[in-house]
Amino acid sequence: MIPACPLESLGDPGFCRDHGLRYPYIGGSMAKGISSVAMVRALGDAGMLGFFGAAGLPLEEVEDALAELQSGPEAIPFGVNLIHSPNEPQLEEALVDLYLRRGIALIEASAFLDLTLPVVRFRTHGIYRDPSGEIVTPNRVIAKISREEVAAKFFAPPPERFLQALVAAGDLSKEQAELAASIPMAQDVTVEADSGGHTDNRPAISLFPSIRALRQEFQDRHGYRQRLRIGLGGGISTPASAAAAFVMGAAYLVTGSVNQACVESGTCDEVRQLLAETRQADITMAPSGDMFEMGVNVQVLKRGTMFSMRAARLYELYRLHGSIDELPALERQKLEKTVFRLPLETVWDQTRTFFSRRDPRQLEKAERDPKYRMALVFRWYLGQSPVWANRGESSRRIDYQIWCGPAMGAFNEWARGSFLEEPSRRQVVTVALNLLFGAAVIFRANQLSLQGMELPSDSELLAPLETARIKEYLS
Repeated sequence: MIPACPLESLGDPGFCRDHGLRYPYIGGSMAKGISSVAMVRALGDAGMLGFFGAAGLPLEEVEDALAELQSGPEAIPFGVNLIHSPNEPQLEEALVDLYLRRGIALIEASAFLDLTLPVVRFRTHGIYRDPSGEIVTPNRVIAKISREEVAAKFFAPPPERFLQALVAAGDLSKEQAELAASIPMAQDVTVEADSGGHTDNRPAISLFPSIRALRQEFQDRHGYRQRLRIGLGGGISTPASAAAAFVMGAAYLVTGSVNQACVESGTCDEVRQLLAETRQADITMAPSGDMFEMGVNVQVLKRGTMFSMRAARLYELYRLHGSIDELPALERQKLEKTVFRLPLETVWDQTRTFFSRRDPRQLEKAERDPKYRMALVFRWYLGQSPVWANRGESSRRIDYQIWCGPAMGAFNEWARGSFLEEPSRRQVVTVALNLLFGAAVIFRANQLSLQGMELPSDSELLAPLETARIKEYLS
């Protein structure tokens, strides 16, 4: 005898209730619109939560996407990404200005090394006490973290220095600042394990319990009325990994790499085909475009592209030399011929034009510091490579930067021989329902096994199912 296991009961029901969801499932944000409007809408229509991938996009494109998401016939749950931009703090400010002006109430804060004034401003905006005395926070932050020290900052209340700065700027009243001192920066924190893009390659099985213990420590210390919750992302791509996350106590799941391989993603069919052929060993680390000078890496697809090797060479040259003029003549010639396919002077002209519109202060710094100017030129390649991939510029196929984790390989192994093996049949909701349904099947199968029953093999129990078949079982 085993009880039913509704998909809605997986994870924390409070998470679904607070965010207006049916299922505890998030499609995480992937930069440059890879987490597209179509993807976010599909997840929202299915009672799940999608985050639009605003990172790396011009403000105008982000605003257009928000307008499209907010103009549908029916409101859907959705959020938008806010990525930490240590080299361009004004970009965070501009995005938060946009989100507040558009009435966005939920962001996914990613790649943060520390709290910043803009993310605190978003979280505390409009805070008030209702007639019953409860503190109400209209704006929510779901923080994506992979380190204990960063998790601690989001579990804690907003720093006093930021609250005082917001009061001085007129963004908060003194009464609101007092209320804000009693709330966590993020009620929901996603433990990001070995994921695509920005990652510390941390194993979920050791990282999640550490953050779970830290969560309880901060809950006890501050006595929040808003109960802290933690979800898990990175490596979630099969029913087994989904079930493992829920068994460890995840309030919700976050997926990324597998969604990029779906038809709704904001990339091209060529990239989707590469992802469908990916194995777990086809992944590597490469320098990050947005944190290049800091030596931060991102996880990318290695198979079928030379991006990781070329990006690593650029970072090595950046470390060894103080300016573009110091580059050896043969090295510079090689870069211009194979990597940039342009004279470096032309690349600098394009870079200067870009930052003259986006942030002239970067140009002022580059004029003072030749090494920083070299960094901006090298970042041109790192910034263009994902654009080439998303647009499917076949002449630049060898330079595609495709953010991806080993979960993609695990998904392909599970999907082999099924309808999901074909990229054109991969839809985000179909994938999501299979992961949730498979996790529920595993729970029930394990309960039967504990009672001594012999069950069919996993390949029979957990084979991918069409959406209509899953809904038939659930009806």
